[in-house]
Order: sequence, then C-alpha cells, then structure tokens
Amino acid sequence: MEEENLKISIAHLYPELLNLYGDIGNIITLKKRCEWRGIEVEFEEIHYGDKINEHDLYFIGGGQDKQQEDVADELFKNKWFLMGERDKGAVFLGICGGYQLFGHYYQPHDKPKLKGISLMDAYTVAGDKRFIGNVTARTDFLTPETLVGFENHSGLTYLEGETKPLARIETGNGNNGQDGFEGARYKNVFGTYLHGSFLPKNPHFADYLIELALKKRYGQNIELQELDDKIEKLTHNSLINKPY
Repeated sequence: MEEENLKISIAHLYPELLNLYGDIGNIITLKKRCEWRGIEVEFEEIHYGDKINEHDLYFIGGGQDKQQEDVADELFKNKWFLMGERDKGAVFLGICGGYQLFGHYYQPHDKPKLKGISLMDAYTVAGDKRFIGNVTARTDFLTPETLVGFENHSGLTYLEGETKPLARIETGNGNNGQDGFEGARYKNVFGTYLHGSFLPKNPHFADYLIELALKKRYGQNIELQELDDKIEKLTHNSLINKPY
C-alpha cells in the first residue's frame, strides 16, 4: 500500500493532567513522522469526562501522585473498553505515571491504592528512593537495539505473567533498581519510565509504534519508508551510556 493513501488515528489521554517533562513531544513526533511520509493522522485529545472512542494508538503521559489520583478513577471507568481495544491490536504507550496505571495498581506510601486498568500484568508500589538521571537500555526487538531517555520516579514497578520488560538496563535504574529491567510490553501495550521526551530521542521506536498502528488498521504489515534522521540519530547516539 502506498503511504500517501494511509492514515492512522491517535488519541492523547488526559493531556491537561498527565503531561510531565515534555511528554507532549511524543505526540508531536508520532504526528510529524506520519505527516512527513504522507500518512494522514486523525487526532483526538481525550479530556476528563470525555468518552473514549476507538483509535489505532493511545498515548498517556506522566504526572505526580495528585494528577494520577485525578486520572485513575476516570481511566478505570474505561477499563473494559480499553482492554477490548488492546485485544483488537490497538497500540498503547504509557510514560511514567501513565505506565503505572496500565498495570493492576499503584500503591502510594500513605494514600489509598490507585486501581489500574490491567492492560499488562504489573503493579507499582512507592519506594523510598527517587531515581533521577539518564538511562540507556537495550531491547531485543528493535534496530538499533538501544533506547535512551531520562528517568525521574520513586515508584517501583514489578512485572508478572506474560508481561515482558521493554528493555534491559545498561545505565540507570529502570523499573525498580533491582531486576535490571526498564519498561514493559504485552501485546501492543508499552510502558516506560523514560521522559525527556522519549520518542524524539528514539525515532526507531516511534516508527515501530506507527507500523503496529497501521497493522491494526489495515490487517497487514506495512514497511515505512526511511526518513532523513541524521539529527535524531546524532542525538540518540550522544546519549548512549551518558554518565548517570
């Protein structure tokens, strides 16, 4: 299929509440990398109280505990719809607080447990140490294999069942500072603690998400044409194993 005849739909969940450390840059990256190829993008912001409609790709950013509290109940109202979307092949990317709500729950230190939407088999508890700094992690499904970003979290996330880590830590702490893993993946659901923004520094992963979204819509693998990513690659490479 010719790229100029293609389109995908993207939803940005609760941008007014979960948009920490430039997470909007991830949406800009997805839209631009489609538009540069002539792929039409249908885009919708989902705000508090809005109905969530069917899309090919859903993005949710990070926030502090207060913002997570505001979002958690609202997101939980849509749990079964979003689980159905997952099982139909929709793509999800959650950053930090959004990633935590993709699991079964997040347990703060001194507040009630926040229920997640169980898109992946994982849970998060508040830790006593804050992990802040640059991260390099290595995947087993991307080319290039490396992912880079900046973490700033005290939540400790643990993976269970069929949920697999997104990558293995080379520099930084990742999910919990103990098991050597960063992020999570299950079906087409991806979560990560990497801010900064994440996708501008990792254009190969952005393209991977776009390809999955196209497959969800059209039912076939569609290989994207290469872009001139000289600047993006220089940025990515400059951050590999940058001192923590």
